[in-house]
Amino acid sequence: MDITEVILSDHHEQRRMFAMLEEIDTSDRDALSAVWGRLRILLEVHAKAEELLFYPRLVKLQRDLVEKESPQEETEDAIHDHNEIRDAIAGVDDHEVGSIDWLKAIAEVNEVNSDHMAEEERQGLTDVRRHLDRDERHRMAVAFLAFESRHAAAGVAPHDEDPEEYVEEHS
Repeated sequence: MDITEVILSDHHEQRRMFAMLEEIDTSDRDALSAVWGRLRILLEVHAKAEELLFYPRLVKLQRDLVEKESPQEETEDAIHDHNEIRDAIAGVDDHEVGSIDWLKAIAEVNEVNSDHMAEEERQGLTDVRRHLDRDERHRMAVAFLAFESRHAAAGVAPHDEDPEEYVEEHS
């Protein structure tokens, strides 16, 4: 088990659930609400797990000579992305489930989340694979899965982080 594989698996599940939402008839508000509720928890718990267990370690890595950004810059950008994802998630609540505006809000969450995942997969996960040994990646994966499992049902309270303060605190 490897933290990069766990995060990639979560990313796959997020993409899969967005696709499922797109296939549910908009008149089936109960199904839309249920699937969105599960996806929302997955997104929020995943982001919090990364902030507690992945990015504090990434930010301590030395600059990779291949990457354009330093781990600190990558981390700051990722925390900013998490805030954007949380804001987009909160925006869904402003609309009636199944309405055109609700669907647009869901699409906005999907877009900002997809942008974040793509960048994280190209940068942060690559840095961790290059610079952390398998034992450390395994320990991180176990802690990550345990956190997600503890919070899978109820979720976590969404809380934006200041990206610069986050990097400073964890450097």
